Amino acid sequence: MNLLTKLRTFRSIRPLAERELPDVARSVAIIMDGNGRWARNRRLPVVAGHRAGTRALRRTVEASIDLGVESLCVYAFSTENWSRPSDEVEALMGLFVETIERELPDLARQGVRTRFIGRRDRAAPELSAKMAKLEAETAENERLQLWIAFDYGGRAEIVAAARRLVEEGAEPRDVDENAIAARLYAPEMPEPDLLIRTSGEQRISNFLLWQLAYTELVFVETLWPDFGERELRRALAEYASRRRRFGGR
Repeated sequence: MNLLTKLRTFRSIRPLAERELPDVARSVAIIMDGNGRWARNRRLPVVAGHRAGTRALRRTVEASIDLGVESLCVYAFSTENWSRPSDEVEALMGLFVETIERELPDLARQGVRTRFIGRRDRAAPELSAKMAKLEAETAENERLQLWIAFDYGGRAEIVAAARRLVEEGAEPRDVDENAIAARLYAPEMPEPDLLIRTSGEQRISNFLLWQLAYTELVFVETLWPDFGERELRRALAEYASRRRRFGGR
């Protein structure tokens, strides 16, 4: 290998300098928190806050497209949310159906591919069927990948992956990070560069426990129904100001 070839090889494998790191988080996750407080502040029923939250989701997806985000994962309904009052859960299930029928098709026409991650066995047959139909109809879209975490829990996801390994008869020596990652709900989903949580709370609430290992976290005071392009821009700017080291220096 001559000197020129060695130099070219070195340039191709050296770590990126800080100024060369991408300014935009290509993969973003959001914990959409604050719908209930938004409604209570306006003396409205809780479902009104959730409905306003669906409009915020649409705004945020469209803003993500404009700002160069390629993958967006949102926390819509957790495994723990089943413990909420039955009338609120029932209203949420109806709102999910409404959102799939009214909001997401227009996003699909803008090139958004929608997929759902989490359990589906506890969803009503109508809702489960609409999820599958939307996934099939948007399978060829490439402008933005939208992942909606429904009946999702990070611990449950890891347990399910471990159970699959046991059921497949995996040998202990074959169990590593790659083996577990390949058995998560959506192995093809990119690990988030940035996690945003709205409403001022500062915890991840059992969301994407495996995938968030090296994700940058940004907590904003804005309640989710008021979230939009301005708040997303600010969170992305905060991300761009940081230096990600992934355990190195």
